[in-house]
Amino acid sequence: MDKVDAVLDARGKTHGRFEDHAAAAQAMKEVLRASPSWPRMDARQRESADMIVHKLGRIAAGDPAFADHWIDIAGYAHLVARELPQ
Repeated sequence: MDKVDAVLDARGKTHGRFEDHAAAAQAMKEVLRASPSWPRMDARQRESADMIVHKLGRIAAGDPAFADHWIDIAGYAHLVARELPQ
C-alpha cells in the first residue's frame, strides 16, 4: 500500500482532498442529470459531460492552475464535438 499512498499523496497536491472533489463533482452531476437535455444525450455525450464535471471538481478542490485539468476538459469536449454533424 505504500505505493498507492505515495500516488494519492502526489495527486492530492494537484487534485485536492478527495472529499472536497467528490462533493463538488456530485453536486454538478446532479445539476446535469436534472437538466432538460440530459435524456436526449447519447452515451458519449453523457460520459463526456460527466468527465468534464469530474475535472471541474478537481479544479474546484485542487490546483486551478494545473494545466492537465483544463487540457482533459478540452479533450473530452473535442471527443463529442468531432462526432456532431456540421
